[in-house]
Amino acid sequence: MSHVVTIQTEVRDGVAVEAACRRLKLPQPVVGEFELYSGKVAGVGVRLPGWVYPVVCQLGCGKLCYDNFEGRWGEQSQLEKFLQAYAVEKAKREARRQGYTAVEQQLPGGSIKLTIQLGGGGR
Repeated sequence: MSHVVTIQTEVRDGVAVEAACRRLKLPQPVVGEFELYSGKVAGVGVRLPGWVYPVVCQLGCGKLCYDNFEGRWGEQSQLEKFLQAYAVEKAKREARRQGYTAVEQQLPGGSIKLTIQLGGGGR
């Protein structure tokens, strides 16, 4: 039986953030304090292609802090790609932790189909 699930992503898992960055060939995320246009923010900084300021993941509350000035300082699509990669990596990690197998398939248009099945190892 197949089910479609919609996920509202909160970024709380540093290992999944690192995996998403590797997946997208982004620089390694860095823990620290980062300067955004509106001021300093602490968390895990992720550098997205073409963005003036980093996206700062506040893992404790799941919140993202960023300033892309409505797309002028960074394309929203780059953030969406990062969130998609994070969600896939987090779901695969949780599936494996619970003994399920996670198989992903890239779909036309950039969507990713993630199939989770009961049984061994995972990918």
